[in-house]
Amino acid sequence: MPFYGKEGEFMRTIHIDEIVKVVRDLCIEANYYLNEDIKNAFLKYKEEENFKLAKDIIDILIKNAEIAKNENMPMCQDTGMAVIFVEIGQDVHIVGGSLKEAINEGVRRGYIEGYLRKSVVNDPIERINTKDNTPAIIYTDIVEGDKLKITVVPKGFGSENMSQLKMLRPADGVEGIKDFVLNVVKEAGPNPCPPIVVGVGIGGTFEYCAYLAKKALLRPIDKRNENPFYAKLEEELLNAINSLGIGPQGFGGKTTALAVNIEAYATHIAGLPVAVNISCHATRHAEKVL
Repeated sequence: MPFYGKEGEFMRTIHIDEIVKVVRDLCIEANYYLNEDIKNAFLKYKEEENFKLAKDIIDILIKNAEIAKNENMPMCQDTGMAVIFVEIGQDVHIVGGSLKEAINEGVRRGYIEGYLRKSVVNDPIERINTKDNTPAIIYTDIVEGDKLKITVVPKGFGSENMSQLKMLRPADGVEGIKDFVLNVVKEAGPNPCPPIVVGVGIGGTFEYCAYLAKKALLRPIDKRNENPFYAKLEEELLNAINSLGIGPQGFGGKTTALAVNIEAYATHIAGLPVAVNISCHATRHAEKVL
């Protein structure tokens, strides 16, 4: 429903009840149905593998995704901590309550009604399970327009625990970035359930490069960075990672990673922050625009 603000400016209203329902549905969708770009990558890399065990494991991953889809059940027992990216049009007015509370209510309903594992504890030291997978991690971005885009990213911690951040020196340059990314993947080994998707954030500040690395995982893995320099770096890193021989589930082969996605941002003259956010083969996300 539209209304008019100061000086007759058009504003679009969205009630929190709609947001609750969308977040609820996206939590279930993201955990049940593997994205098409990942499925297509499985098929591509299966054909390129010359190690039978690696082929067999990729076949199992494909079958697992099919079962999850057909049976309407989670593709992985770790249904993750809910990370929510929200793009809010500056001409949108949210009514009926708090956006933050609406998102958490949607996560609560999604994880309870979708029979998704509740993995969130109330405090990192006290560690009492909240029993509904809230609170979520929420990132908001104000954009032009009158739309509200919600993206739900269930992030499992088998891969999240393998992620790292480093404050490189500007003199370390591109080679320093490459060495750091490769070392992170080497140290991770089989732990993040490869084949993995590697999100890399370069620039910004200490915390912002980590945000960029997480956001990089939202980009379809068959789409390269729009900047030719970073697109080339993505390909170079992917080839180097797949030369490590870790392979699917760590049993060897050419398919250690399905993609490397890089996002970059401006930074300080004295810094070169780099973050690597590793995601398992079930790189899950679902989105809807209201």
